[in-house]
Amino acid sequence: MTPMTTEGVKTTTPAGSARRAIVGRLSWGLADQAASSVSNFVVGIYVARSLGLTAFGVFSLAWVTYGVVLNVARGLATDPLVVRFSGAPDASWRGAVARSTGTALCVGAAIGAACLVAGLGLGGRVGPAFAALAVMLPGLLLQDAWRFSFFAAGAGRKAFVNDVVWGVALVPAMVVAARVGSVAAFVFAWGASATVAAGYGYIQSGIRPRMTEARGWLREQRDLGYRYLVENVSLSGASQLRAYGLGAIVGVSAVGAVRGAELLLGPFLAVLMGLSLVTVAEAARVLRQAPHRLGRFCLLLGGGQAAGALLWGSALLLMPGRLGDLVLGDVWHSASQLIVPVTLGVAGAGLGTGAAAGLRALGAARRSLRCQLFASACYVGGGLGGAAVAGTVGSAWGVAAATVSGSAVWWLQLRSALRERHRHPIPEVRTS
Repeated sequence: MTPMTTEGVKTTTPAGSARRAIVGRLSWGLADQAASSVSNFVVGIYVARSLGLTAFGVFSLAWVTYGVVLNVARGLATDPLVVRFSGAPDASWRGAVARSTGTALCVGAAIGAACLVAGLGLGGRVGPAFAALAVMLPGLLLQDAWRFSFFAAGAGRKAFVNDVVWGVALVPAMVVAARVGSVAAFVFAWGASATVAAGYGYIQSGIRPRMTEARGWLREQRDLGYRYLVENVSLSGASQLRAYGLGAIVGVSAVGAVRGAELLLGPFLAVLMGLSLVTVAEAARVLRQAPHRLGRFCLLLGGGQAAGALLWGSALLLMPGRLGDLVLGDVWHSASQLIVPVTLGVAGAGLGTGAAAGLRALGAARRSLRCQLFASACYVGGGLGGAAVAGTVGSAWGVAAATVSGSAVWWLQLRSALRERHRHPIPEVRTS
C-alpha cells in the first residue's frame, strides 16, 4: 500500500519518520565523535612533536588520569541522566541536567583537589602536569556532561557544535603552549579550550549547573550511579592492567604491536565510540514508545556493529604490505599478525554493546554491573594468560575469546531482563 497523500504531496509514515529520526540522531553521534577524535589525534601529534618522547610520556600520564576521572563522572552524573531522562519532557530534562552537570563539576573539583595535592607532592616534571590537570578538570568534565545532556534530549547537533568549538579554541591555545614549551602549558591549553566549550554549553542550553544539588542527585540516582561508577572504572582499568601486564610478560614492544593493530582498526573504533554516545538514549526511547521492540533494536544495533568490524578487518587483510609500512612503519610487521584476533575482539565488543544498551535502558544496573565485571575479568585473564602461553599473538587471541564470551553473557542477561519485565512489568523510568 502506498502512503496517503494530501494535495498531491506524499506524507511520511510514522514508522518511516521514526526510523529517519533515529538515523539522524545516530549520524550526529558519529559526527560528534569524529570531531572529538580528530581533536584528540591532532593534540597528541602536536604535543609529541613539540615536547619529545619523555615529556610526551608525562602528558600521556595526565591524559590517562583524565580518562579514569571522566569514567567516574559519567558513572555518577551523566549515565543515569541518559538512562532516565532521554526523551523526557523538557521541564524534567532541564531540571535533571542542572543537577547532573552540577554533579560533574563537583566530581571535577573533588578529584582535582586530590590531583593538586599529588602534583605538589610529586614535583619534577610530573608534578606541574598534575597540578595543571587539577585546575582544568572541572571544565573538562562539564564539557563532556553537556555532550551527554544534549544527546539525551535528542539534540546531537548541539553536542557536535560544542566539540567543534573546543577544537577551534584548541588552535590558539596550543600555539601559545608551544611557545612556553612545558608539559603544564599544554595541559592548561587543552583544559582551557575545553572550559571555553563548557561555557558555550551553558549558552546553548540556558541551564545553570547546580553544584548545591549534587548530593541530592547522587542520592536519587544511587541505585544506578554507584553501579555505573564501578562498571565504568572496571572497563578502563582492565585495559590498563592488560597493557601493563603484557609489557611485563612479553616486553614493551608487544604493547606497541597491539597498539598498532588497534590503530589499524581506529576508524571503525571511532564509529563504535560515536554510536555509544547515543545508543543508550535511543534504547531508552524505544523502551518508552514501543517496549516490545527493544530486543530487536538491540540485536540490530549489536549485529550491525559486529558485521561492520568484520568487514573492516577483512579489508585490512587485503591491504598491501607497502601501504601498511607507509602507515605504521616498522610496527606493521608485528601488528599485521594480530589483525584477525583483534578484529574478532572488536566484533565481539560491538555485538555486546547492543545488549549493554538494552540493559542500561531498562535500568538493570545490577545485571549490567555483573556483566561488566565478568567481561573485565575475562579481558585481563585472557590477555595475560594468552601472553604467558604464546606471547603477543596469544594475548590477542585470549582477549578475542574473552570479548566474545563477555558478549554472550551480556545477551543472556538482557534476555533474562526482558523476560522478567514481561512477567512483571516495571514502572516507567523516572523523569522527575
